[in-house]
Amino acid sequence: MSNMKVILLTLLYMISCMAWANDKSGYQPARVVYDLASRHTEEITNILDRASMLQNVYSNDPFESSIIIVIHEQAIPFFVSDKKSKHRAIEQRAASLVTAEIIQFRICRASAKMQGLTAKDFNSYIKLVPMADAEIIRLQNEGYAYLK
Repeated sequence: MSNMKVILLTLLYMISCMAWANDKSGYQPARVVYDLASRHTEEITNILDRASMLQNVYSNDPFESSIIIVIHEQAIPFFVSDKKSKHRAIEQRAASLVTAEIIQFRICRASAKMQGLTAKDFNSYIKLVPMADAEIIRLQNEGYAYLK
C-alpha cells in the first residue's frame, strides 16, 4: 500500500473516530493494557491512534483511567531515542501522548537486551520492565483490560 493511501486511510479513520469520541455514549473511564510487538509502522501507528482516541473518550482523567502500552519484540526499535532513527516520527508521537498523564509506555527489558539496547537508549517517559508477558499478566490481574 502506498504511503499516500496509508495517510488517507489513517486520516479518514481518525476523523470518523473523533466524531464518535465526541459522543462518549456513557463510557466510564477504565484501565487498559495494549500489547505491542509488531514491526509494521501501520500497526504501531494504529495502536497509538487508538490509545489517543481512548484517552479522549476517558476525558484525560488520570485519577479514573490508565492506558499502558507494553512494547516488546520487533516493536522496540521504533521507540529508540535516536534523532537519526528512521522511526523518529513514531517515537516523537509516543512522547506527545504521555503529556496528558494517562498513557504510559513500558518496554520489555529482556527483549531490549537481546537487541543490544539498554535503558539509556530510550527517553525517560519509557519505563523498562523485566518481561513484557509478565507485565501484561500483572496488569490484567490488577483489572486492566487486554487489547492487542
